[in-house]
Amino acid sequence: MKENDRYIVILAGGIGIKFWPSSRRQRPKQFLDLLGTGRTLLQMTYDRYEGHFENYQFIIVTSKRYLSLVKEQLPNIPEDQILVEPMRRNTAASIALASYKIQKLNPNAKVLVSPSDQLILNENSFFEAIDEAMDGASTVNNLITIGIKPYRPDTNYGYIQFFPEKGQSVKKVKTFSEKPDLELATAFIESGDFLWNTGTFVWKNESIIKAYEKYLPEMAEVFEEGAVYFCTDKEAEFLVKAYSFIRNVSIDHGILEKSNEVFVVLGAFGWSDLGSWQNLYDISEKDNNNNSVKGKAMLYETSDCFINMPPNKLVVVQGLKDYLISDSGDVLLICKLDANSKYKEYVTDAKKIGENFI
Repeated sequence: MKENDRYIVILAGGIGIKFWPSSRRQRPKQFLDLLGTGRTLLQMTYDRYEGHFENYQFIIVTSKRYLSLVKEQLPNIPEDQILVEPMRRNTAASIALASYKIQKLNPNAKVLVSPSDQLILNENSFFEAIDEAMDGASTVNNLITIGIKPYRPDTNYGYIQFFPEKGQSVKKVKTFSEKPDLELATAFIESGDFLWNTGTFVWKNESIIKAYEKYLPEMAEVFEEGAVYFCTDKEAEFLVKAYSFIRNVSIDHGILEKSNEVFVVLGAFGWSDLGSWQNLYDISEKDNNNNSVKGKAMLYETSDCFINMPPNKLVVVQGLKDYLISDSGDVLLICKLDANSKYKEYVTDAKKIGENFI
């Protein structure tokens, strides 16, 4: 898979709010060893791709706040391959920054965009899907995403409906919907012809830039003006100015939901985006009562719970079902395991008590 014109862009600027209180503003989830492997999620992502890309082909996009963490955890990546966003502006801006920088480095580039917080259990099958996507992306204007068959109506994922062409591994997308409400997600699941969007994308760099010019022209104009500053000592100064002009929008809303050039490759490789405690619970080992316990716990009449404790503390739980108990030392969180919609409220209210709690 190693070819001179291929690049891997890893998005590592998120704040991981749905893993609070373990994930904090100073060290969000991608910089944590949530799986107990001895490697953080970002390092596991790098490890996954290291054997398939040369070192110069890696581009890491992160926030200014996390530059030192990226350098610490990925010491093999030169600092000029770490793109630093001066403020958070969502995935459309992050991908645009990488795309316009790569355009200057290699106008013939073909790019794989990857989140930094995914779990991939079968990497051979994963890279088979990536190879199929790379082939499909050879056609100019094609924007390829990797899809996974869903197993529950989850409102945290984007959904893809595709035209079922027989014998075609790269299928044209019919509709693309980012994070629908529960009623719509349930309808998608019941229809049987929707996939989850993994947030892993493949395209020719020129294809995604044409898409920005068509669907996000204001953002394209800002980054086009920066072409003379990329790969110079004025790049950081330009980005501070540029990010004050561009709007906060995801790549899903900004481009993929609008384009009629989106295609999908169906993958089956044991995937989780590890977006929340619920996702981590789903893939964790469980006892006879369906509890997943990290740390020391005594459980009575308790089932379907996720217990996450520091090694020096014992928790005793009685009479709970479908709860999360997560102790990060200075914050103890006890809430419904599926309370994903509440985390912004938790963090906002915790900030009023003290900045150190977020």
